Amino acid sequence: MNISVIELIKLGQKYLSLWPNKPELAHYFSDYNTVQLARLVCRYFPALTFFIFTMQLYIASGYPFGQGSILSLIDSLPTAFIYLLFFLSIPVQALVIAGVKADKLLPPSLESWYKSGLEKAKEADKTKKDNDRLIAIRNLATYKPRYIDLAQLLQLSFQAGH
Repeated sequence: MNISVIELIKLGQKYLSLWPNKPELAHYFSDYNTVQLARLVCRYFPALTFFIFTMQLYIASGYPFGQGSILSLIDSLPTAFIYLLFFLSIPVQALVIAGVKADKLLPPSLESWYKSGLEKAKEADKTKKDNDRLIAIRNLATYKPRYIDLAQLLQLSFQAGH
């Protein structure tokens, strides 16, 4: 699909939030480790970026060595801003990559597994009275499922305790 970068970032955020945080999924899906790494990057890199920025300015100013000057600090600003922009772009890159992955169609082997899991979830929910969950399962794609559909199915399955 042709979608904008902003939509990719939003899709990546949704994909990361939908994927269940269950370590046993790492044995079955390689995406689990990717999602965990992207979550880590999005959570900690902004704070790490500002720490790196301040430490770079502090050390470049010369104050820790007793030779500090405001001119040294000002001279180091362009380099520090380049590092700031680079490290701040990493979480955005992770979200874009997650969005691209979420929009990809499942491979045939995973698609058949997805469809059988979807049928099992539908059968298991026929006896229950949870209409919201039943509607969510019915709204999952069956024609050309994508990775985000897989994440939604896994989330619904783990919420119900299947």
